[in-house]
Amino acid sequence: MDQEFGLIVVGDEILKGKRRDRHFEAFRQMLGERGLTLAWLQLLPDDPDLLIRRLRNSMEEGLPVFSCGGIGATPDDHTRHCAAAAAQVPLVAHPEAVAEIEARFGADAYPNRIRMADLPQGCELIPNPHNRIPGFSLNRHYFLPGFPEMAHPMARWVLDTHYSDPVVRERELAIKVYETPESNLMPLLQRLTTAWPQFKLYSLPRLGPKGFIELGFRGRGNLEPAFDALCQGVELLGLRYEPVDPA
Repeated sequence: MDQEFGLIVVGDEILKGKRRDRHFEAFRQMLGERGLTLAWLQLLPDDPDLLIRRLRNSMEEGLPVFSCGGIGATPDDHTRHCAAAAAQVPLVAHPEAVAEIEARFGADAYPNRIRMADLPQGCELIPNPHNRIPGFSLNRHYFLPGFPEMAHPMARWVLDTHYSDPVVRERELAIKVYETPESNLMPLLQRLTTAWPQFKLYSLPRLGPKGFIELGFRGRGNLEPAFDALCQGVELLGLRYEPVDPA
């Protein structure tokens, strides 16, 4: 089962500071509650050429991806068109989306709101409990509105519907190392990275009068042998350290 996801947030208003991003932390928490992780985040402008390139790259990469923003009906909403172009399929009127929008707005669906039913050919709908205007999925990319009030419940539906199988949860084991510069630890860190490539080894300096370096391994599976090797290596260097309580 997939354990890592990408996240794309689309909108000039976030990059220009007119709105604050509310997606990153919400998706990080939503995925973490299910033992899943966020592999990467991209904040992208309302630029069709750039969106097509980035979506084409992520579709080729193969990870499941959530994309928030740009699926409305105004001239600056490009995501529906760009998703179709990246997948090399046409935009077509999706019958179920047409029905949902007509049921929600009646005659007021025309002539503008109905444009949101023009979706990439072959896509599947993602229900929107807020106003019935659906999102859609294509090539394991899940396209949602930019509004968190809509996007986040829709994302939870995607996860509960398509990614509900149990997963091995990511773990983390770490220590605080005192009274040494990070450069003195480089040979040890390089040896450990080579010896335990299946885990993520990190070094996080904490500055200040009582500063320290947090060293740890992050990953899925049996971290203890790698962590023991880390502690033994620090002891051989004669450095003072203490464990970090697991989060």
